[in-house]
Amino acid sequence: MEVTRTERGWAGHFIGANQCRFRRNTLLECGDIKIVVSTVGLMENVLKGKELGHKEEFMEIGYNRHYETMAFHSDHNDTRYHDIDVAREVCFDSPWSISMIDADDKANDMHEVVVEEVTKKLSGGKYNEGN
Repeated sequence: MEVTRTERGWAGHFIGANQCRFRRNTLLECGDIKIVVSTVGLMENVLKGKELGHKEEFMEIGYNRHYETMAFHSDHNDTRYHDIDVAREVCFDSPWSISMIDADDKANDMHEVVVEEVTKKLSGGKYNEGN
C-alpha cells in the first residue's frame, strides 16, 4: 500500500519541546492508519545564568540524550491535525537517541531512518489496528 508523507512545522511529542531548538514532525498515512514520527533535541537550559549556578547552555531531554525520536499513532479524535495519541506509541528497531550536543545533522539522519522503517512496515500492514 502507498504511504503519504507530510512534513509539519511543530514538535510532535515531549512536554519541553518549546525549549528545543531542533524539532521535526512527519505524518505518515496509509489508508486509515496515521502515524507521527517526531524528533526533538538541543533543549536550552532555562536555568542558565540563574543564581542556582546552572551554566550549561543545553540540558539533556532524558537520561544521557540530547535528541530523541519517537513515533505514535495519531489521535482518532483529532481529525484536523492528526497529532499524536500518547497512549499509542509505535515501536521501531532503528536508533532513537543521540547523546552529543550540536548534532542536528545526525538527528535529521536518525529521523529519516525511523521514517523509512515505519513507512516500510506501514505499507506492509505492520501497524494496522491490532498489529
